Amino acid sequence: MSSGSSEQRSPALRADARRNREALVAAARELFAEQGLEVPFDEIARRAGVGNATLYRRFPTREALIEAVFGESLGRSLAAGEQARRGEDAFASLVAYMERIFEGLAADRGAIELMTTAIPAGPTLAELREHNHETVGLLVRRAQEQGTMRPEVVTEDLLFALAALGRYVPAAATAAPGSWRRYLALLFDGFRPQVSGPLPAPPLTLDQLNTTLTDAGRPR
Repeated sequence: MSSGSSEQRSPALRADARRNREALVAAARELFAEQGLEVPFDEIARRAGVGNATLYRRFPTREALIEAVFGESLGRSLAAGEQARRGEDAFASLVAYMERIFEGLAADRGAIELMTTAIPAGPTLAELREHNHETVGLLVRRAQEQGTMRPEVVTEDLLFALAALGRYVPAAATAAPGSWRRYLALLFDGFRPQVSGPLPAPPLTLDQLNTTLTDAGRPR
């Protein structure tokens, strides 16, 4: 008898667990967009209408919760990178790729932090970061071979500039929707070969870039 009762309760328990998970992911998505990725877990639990223990049971680490919230959008970013790699005009493909990414960042503070700071990465985010670095590097080299990008530019030059601009995209989008497009265009103009004069300092290495992004993400 007790076995049958247990079997009858199991589907309800699984349904409750699924609803709790969906509520937590939805609450985290909203709060990450509003406040950034360091929003307290207890605030996420309150908005989801569950207890802290339920949150930690479903998502024992912040990285696991970030993966759940951004997994689908990270997949779209990977697809956008693959599409950019297939473009014939490397410079135009690189611009289009970054425009697509920035469109997703414009209204989401959490997504900005995800892309512009070196937060601890789950497997999907780690894959995206590596894929993005490879995509940008590939398109930079192709653009240089096509004569459309300054020959001294390295991948980290572009990633640093994009990360710096990206931090202000949500604020710019709030003040004047779409205004970030102007500054992204101006940024890319600086990488064209028609710009004359040597650059005043050597480029960052990949390790230096990662250190910079990590430090930028720390609370002051």
